[in-house]
Amino acid sequence: MQSQHMIRGLTRIITLPVINVRIVLSLAIAIILLQPQMTKAQEPTESSPEVIAWSQLPELPNAHGLGGPVGGVTSDKLVVAGGANFPDRPLAEGGAKKFHDAIYVLEQPDGSWRELEQRLPHPLAYSVSVSTSHGIVIVGGSDGDKNYAETYLMRWTEGRFEIISLPQLPVTTAFASGTVIGDTLYIAGGQETPDSDQALNRFFAMDLSPLDSEQGALQWRELPGWPGAPRTKAVAASLGGAFYLISGYDPQSTTDEAPLGGYLTDAYRYSPVEGWTQIKELPRPAVAAPSPAPTVGPSHFLILSGSEGNPDLLPPNDYRPGFTPSILAYHDITNTWTEMGQMPRDIEANVSPVVTTFTATWGDQIVVPSGEVRPGIRSPQILSGTPIRRQSAFSILDYTVMAAYFIGMVLVGIYFSRQGTSTEDYFLAGRRIPAWAAGISIFGSQLSAITFMAIPAKTYASNWTYLLVNAAILFVVPLVVFCYLPFYRRLNVTTAYEYLDLRFGPAVRRLGATIFVLLQLGRMGVVIFLPAIAMSAITGFDIYLCILLTGLLATIYTTLGGIEAVIWTDVLQVIVLGGAAVLSLVFLISDVGGPTTFYETASAQGKFHTFDWSWDYTLPVVWVILGGNIIMQIVPYTADQSVVQRFLTTRDEKGAARALWINAILVIPATLLFFTIGTALFVYYQQNPTQLNPTLQTDGIFPWFTTQKLPTGISGLVIAGIFAAAMSSLDTSLNSVVTVFVKDFITPIKKSLNDQSALRLARWLTLTLGVLGTLSAVILATWEIKSLWDMFTMIVGLFGGPLAGVFMLGIFTRRATSAGALIGGLAGALAVFLVQSLTQVHFFLWAACGILTCLLVGYLVSLISPATNRDLKGLTLYTLGRSAD
Repeated sequence: MQSQHMIRGLTRIITLPVINVRIVLSLAIAIILLQPQMTKAQEPTESSPEVIAWSQLPELPNAHGLGGPVGGVTSDKLVVAGGANFPDRPLAEGGAKKFHDAIYVLEQPDGSWRELEQRLPHPLAYSVSVSTSHGIVIVGGSDGDKNYAETYLMRWTEGRFEIISLPQLPVTTAFASGTVIGDTLYIAGGQETPDSDQALNRFFAMDLSPLDSEQGALQWRELPGWPGAPRTKAVAASLGGAFYLISGYDPQSTTDEAPLGGYLTDAYRYSPVEGWTQIKELPRPAVAAPSPAPTVGPSHFLILSGSEGNPDLLPPNDYRPGFTPSILAYHDITNTWTEMGQMPRDIEANVSPVVTTFTATWGDQIVVPSGEVRPGIRSPQILSGTPIRRQSAFSILDYTVMAAYFIGMVLVGIYFSRQGTSTEDYFLAGRRIPAWAAGISIFGSQLSAITFMAIPAKTYASNWTYLLVNAAILFVVPLVVFCYLPFYRRLNVTTAYEYLDLRFGPAVRRLGATIFVLLQLGRMGVVIFLPAIAMSAITGFDIYLCILLTGLLATIYTTLGGIEAVIWTDVLQVIVLGGAAVLSLVFLISDVGGPTTFYETASAQGKFHTFDWSWDYTLPVVWVILGGNIIMQIVPYTADQSVVQRFLTTRDEKGAARALWINAILVIPATLLFFTIGTALFVYYQQNPTQLNPTLQTDGIFPWFTTQKLPTGISGLVIAGIFAAAMSSLDTSLNSVVTVFVKDFITPIKKSLNDQSALRLARWLTLTLGVLGTLSAVILATWEIKSLWDMFTMIVGLFGGPLAGVFMLGIFTRRATSAGALIGGLAGALAVFLVQSLTQVHFFLWAACGILTCLLVGYLVSLISPATNRDLKGLTLYTLGRSAD
């Protein structure tokens, strides 16, 4: 019988009179059979991809240029100061080096430099210069006669620079390397005196936060040195909360037999938690390259030029070739170096790659001021680079497939609008949805576009530690089937919050419904906006177009077709995305050399690591992940109308139970599939680092691969499917919120409202909320929001757990009262807020804190409050009748 329902349902989709989905399916099959030329040729090319578009800012007023200048960006002003050059005659002709103390300021990229009357405390060059939120920090340096341990803060105050002395470094140093991570400044290496033939292997850190808080004293801390050779003229970088020390020069490694032995190619990463680890060796030395190395995107930093140890720094001779123009990009996830473009070189225009200077980020520009273009020769040039956004090349066939898919979604809504003649149809599909379709829809509603991108991205960037997150559903489904489902089905409710009314009264019902509505209203803009960011970056579509496509199309078919359109589009979406995932994995495994190579490479990198055994409640260890997520999964499956409503659309209680089990069964292979894809993406891009998109956020790595490597047309179908997954998240919120509005707020107040009026109201509410949700996503696109999803997750954790706790009080206790439920829910929310704010408890445990607090406080309040006279027959586990619904 079940197989007949499945065949009938699938036939229904394929043979809808006005929806020729067969066109889309035929296109997909035809694409696979096309000639190889239809696939995207994305093999690595001999020329490296450009990652920076270079231009020039106004030249420095000092026509000789400056080597080793100090400066950076503060108060939106570019500052270049100090430095050294040969103003009288070149080094090769015996010229003497002069050190400077002048300060130059450029206030606008198209403005003019101003030389200030104000000067540095003394001539200074070859310091560490770092732009921070407090101002420009300058550490060490030299004036030619001696090296310094002085540390300064330069910040713009009332039209001039305030130069503040900070604690001196414990050692004098010049040609050191440094950068800031958060509010911590790190300094490494250098040389102690101008005539020293030894480099330093000393590493220091200073917390700068007291500069703002005025609490606590600034002080340097010496940290363990890196495990490699001492070095000077190295490059520093910060990425992912870690400090990197790259290349450099060690005089002690230079001998008569190996005059270039001091040009180092090793590199190291320092993490405050893990200490020092060696990373992959550079393909060439990068001595004295501009530092700190600029970051591009979330996972790359760039080494701009640098001395390779040609005759550049050897005793003077007639051959002065200048420095390499090549740019090396390091990717911290795959631990790979690759050449990505070049610095500009135009001899006639006097533009060349430079060394011995700093870098600064000015707006969206990477600025490399002045510096040394050849040994002993400086340049007044100010190079400015803007990261290039790489995008996929979509074909006409891709656009055609996407258009057909979107039209199909709308036509689904039109078709089901003809069957939706009552609120029972609009909210519950007349309770005629087959169990298998309801189960796929539940699964699809949880498989949002964010999830489709985020799970592979997580394993691509880390390992399989989070595998147990979705395994928790297997423990939750039996609890829902046996302890919750009977109440929702046998009480014949439309929303979960109707149960709260029957058990505790209208006040608790309204509170539960209000919390759900507010969470979903907040969710609408987020679930449209976040996928739109990635899709815009990948496809080149305008982000506002991505938002409007997602929001308005979902609003149209949901308004027309109600929950039935939502469920059947979910089914189609799961089929498309599931097929795309399988096809992508096949391409990935094939491209990396087959299953054996894939497994051996990933295993060697520890990418299959799954279990962390510890009792630390702040880390994602086994008990935190599994235990926390068992309780977290209780929230959506018991207290979230968007999930509950789906298993209310089946014919009977047994069908609802089957739907829940089908969802759980789908979750396990899907989890393994997406985790494997993420690991395969790591192996693929470790082998092909030039195909990475440095400006792309990590969450976009999977759709980026599909658009780069899948056959033309199929990639268009995948991108359409990801848009549809975002639509699924929106349509779920729309229909469930409108259901709650009508059933929990309007109908109890306006009892005279007939069913046809309620249906018209539901459609108008759906349309209105869809437009508002889309507009909210448009507004979000205009804001600077870096952790929107994290913020929303915290809000869900704040209220979701306590709401689930209120349902538990009602079902698992007879003593719980309305007062106990209300106060327990508020106490649970307060407990989660305090845990979030004051502790380091892992966020997987937040829901547990909310639920347990709600249960404990709610039950205690119920014991001291007057007992209810409410008839509890059929409302608790102890008074539940066993008749079939």
